[in-house]
Amino acid sequence: MAEVTDADFETEVIGSELPVLVEFTADWCPPCRQMGPVLSGLADETSGRLKVVQLDVDTNPQTTNAYKVLSMPTFMVFRGGEPVRSMVGARPKRRLLEELADVL
Repeated sequence: MAEVTDADFETEVIGSELPVLVEFTADWCPPCRQMGPVLSGLADETSGRLKVVQLDVDTNPQTTNAYKVLSMPTFMVFRGGEPVRSMVGARPKRRLLEELADVL
């Protein structure tokens, strides 16, 4: 699972051919840390169909503010450069896959 920053968000997420799931995360957020293994598993399972990346909200305020992210973790799905879905809060992989079914 890749990490993106304000500097490469445009290239890695907006310019991606694949749909992208972005986790807006923070080191100080326990539910965010809990999602690490879930997202790694999801990235492996959806390889070639979905790109999974993380963005640290503390070190990337420009992107965080641009998408009005207030709670961590926030998950946003981007397709064709546009945010098409937003979900807030930790969740099991099964539920995440259900919520992403129409994107995959």
